Parts: sequence; structure tokens; C-alpha cells
Amino acid sequence: MPREIITIQAGQCGNQIGAQFWEQLCLEHGISADGMLENFATSGNDRKDVFFYQADDDHYIPRSILVDLEPRVINSIMESNYGNLYNPENIYLSNDGSGAGNNWASGFSQGERICEDILEMLDREADNSDSLEGFNLLHSIAGGTGSGLGSFLLERLSDRYPKKLLQTYSVFPNNDDSSDVVVQPYNSLLTLKRLAKNADCVMVLDNAALTRIVSDRLHIQNPDISHTNQLVSTVLSASTTTLRYPSYMNNDLASMIAPLIPVPKCHFISTAYTPFTSNSSDKAKIVRKTTVLDVMRRLLQTKNKMVSTTPSKASCYISILNIIQGDVEPTEVHKSLLRIRERRIAQFIPWGPASIQVALTKKSPYIHTQHRVSGLMMANHTSIASLFSRTLLQYDRLRKRNAFLDLYRREQMFSDSLEEFDNARETVHDLISEYKACESEGYLKPAL
Repeated sequence: MPREIITIQAGQCGNQIGAQFWEQLCLEHGISADGMLENFATSGNDRKDVFFYQADDDHYIPRSILVDLEPRVINSIMESNYGNLYNPENIYLSNDGSGAGNNWASGFSQGERICEDILEMLDREADNSDSLEGFNLLHSIAGGTGSGLGSFLLERLSDRYPKKLLQTYSVFPNNDDSSDVVVQPYNSLLTLKRLAKNADCVMVLDNAALTRIVSDRLHIQNPDISHTNQLVSTVLSASTTTLRYPSYMNNDLASMIAPLIPVPKCHFISTAYTPFTSNSSDKAKIVRKTTVLDVMRRLLQTKNKMVSTTPSKASCYISILNIIQGDVEPTEVHKSLLRIRERRIAQFIPWGPASIQVALTKKSPYIHTQHRVSGLMMANHTSIASLFSRTLLQYDRLRKRNAFLDLYRREQMFSDSLEEFDNARETVHDLISEYKACESEGYLKPAL
């Protein structure tokens, strides 16, 4: 029986990523732009119904809710080739269309006003599922809608569906460059509190690392948002292949997440992918020999990781799951794991098993790729705390000067006090401390 997953796309970033993700899934399952199954794909043994359901005329519809407080991005999706794919009843656009103005508080308070409409869509989709496993939220944490409305939805979903898994694909801002969103540290901190308390698993995608990969690995000199979104959709589709092309292991979300997150608090997962290819650049089309060992070794290299972290000497992996796609023999995997262990390429926590888990999965028969083997790494690494520390540092700089707080005081939840900021800061500080504690040998020993 399929374990269905409902995808929620919130804000500009979430909807742009989501649009590319559904295009990729249609290509991989042989579904046309208007949802009809192509003639060459009728005999496939894939599980389309994890992410799609069939209408009465047999065309496939994504289990997806599109939400935005301003119409531009969703309108462009509906006017694209794939516009007829979505269920129009599952699209929510705010009536005034003014957006959240890159203000978390505005997005959150608008969520309170429109929640009944969105929850009605979610309930309808949940009732339409035979065995709903959970929700995927696609959003950015720096703006207004993805962060504020996304936070509100996380709180409501964890209350309304306490036994369903809540997974997010969260795009973190580029902290290295000056941002056009001056209140980005405030938005990020307030969203991080909800990601820490309400989500079961957070896939961290970092704009700085994505931009670096596009320029260094794909050799595209002036990368734009479409290139980075393409990378994110690659991670999304690769991380769900074991659900859509099931084997005897990792064929539902719970069996993938459980070994990655031994400690419930530490549920922020970083990703890496190889080999990167793109049709936008000739240098990115180069084909090389790929082996399981080569792919697994490259996945552990910093340059292929989609998160910019600053590891310390004590930083280590809590867990690793590699999803290897392609024509692979299990003996190749065993040899590769032995080689990696012998060379001590990956440093693991001192109190847990030092092993890389591997899931083998088929490639889509409808997409021709030049590489024999490709791989996605999902890793729980303690250095992710450095990403949160950077956000905290930037927040403290702004808060010390009480800069831009009037934007938040306009909303009801901040009108009386700024206690919400202090609570969020404490939550993120505790999260950083928990990751630091994971690096010590006595982590599991009870405190005296």
C-alpha cells in the first residue's frame, strides 16, 4: 500500500522549487504536462500514487497545495506548460495580493486570518489519501510568506496531524552577501524556532552553497535563481526515489528518517549530490566514468555539499544515508564502504555506530542520463550548528540596536512585547548546544 505524501508550497521560493519538482517527477514517471500518462509509460512498476492521484478522466494530479500572499509566482506557474497539471481548488492566493513584505510577523498573522481556507484544502487532500504518511513543506526561511506563513502552517499541522510526519525542505539565506531583506536575521530566527519544535525532519538547503555549486561545478558564470532551483528539485526528486521506485528497504518516509535522526532535537539534515550535470553549460555536460566508490567518496567532499558550514576539529557525522541510483551490484557497495572505513574519510560520533547506510534504487527508465551511477547523501552532521550560530550572530547585531523592530510591532503578536524574539533565540541557542553536546563521548550518560 502506498504511503501518500502531501506537498505544501509556501511563498515565492517554495512555489518556484515546487514547480520544478513536479516537472521533474512528471518526466521521471512518463506523465505529460497536462497530467496524462504517456503511451510508453503504461507498463511501469513505479509508485506514482505517493505524490499523484488520478482524476475521473484518469489524468494525474499532484498531491500539492500552492499558497502565496502575492500572485506573481503562482500566476506564472498557471500560465506555464504545466499549468493544467494542478488542481485549481488547491491554490490559495490572498485576496488583496499585497504579500507579506518580507516580514515574518505579517506572514504569520495573515496565516491566522486565512488558516480555515488552507486547512480545508489540507483536510480534503488528507481524506483523499488511503494511508497518508506525512507532509512536505517547501519554503524559504528569510522572506515573509515562506517563513511567517510557513511557520504558522507548521504549528497548525503538528497540532492537527500529530501522528503524521512533518518534513521540510528549507532554503536558508546567503549569510555571506548583503541581502536585500534587511530583517532576514529576525525572520530566520523566528522560523528556526518552529523548525526546531514542530518539524520532524528539516532538509537544509543553503543559498550560498547552491550558488557556489552552480558556478564552480556547473561552470555557469552568472547563476540565476532558475539554476539554483534546478539543484533543489534534483535533491527533492533524488531523496524521494526510494519511495517512488520501492525496493525491500527505505520504501517509506519513516524508514528513511528514523536512522538519520537518533536524537529527536537534532533533525536538521544536510545534503550532497554527484555528479552534477546541466544543459546550460558545455563544461557541465562532460561525462566521466562513475563507480560506486567514486560517487560515495565525492559525496563526502565539502564542494559537493549543499550547505555552507564551518566544521571544527570536533565536528562529526551523527548519521549518513546514501541513496545510490543506477545499475549497481551490492558487492560494489560493500567494497566501497570497506575502503571508506579503512581510509577514515568520515568522522563519526563517539557514542554511536560509525557506519554509512546505503539505499539502492532504480533510475527512471524514461530519462536517459549519461552517467551509470549517481548519488545523494543525506547526512546529520554536528557542523550544521555553525549555520545557526551565524544566524544568531546577525540577529544579535540587529537586536542590540533595536533596528527595524517597528515593522514587527505593527502586528498583534509583537505589539505588547518582544518576548517571542527572546524565546526564539533561546530555542536556537539550545539547539546549537545540543549539537555541540553530541560531539562528546559522554553524551548518553545522564547528567548528575
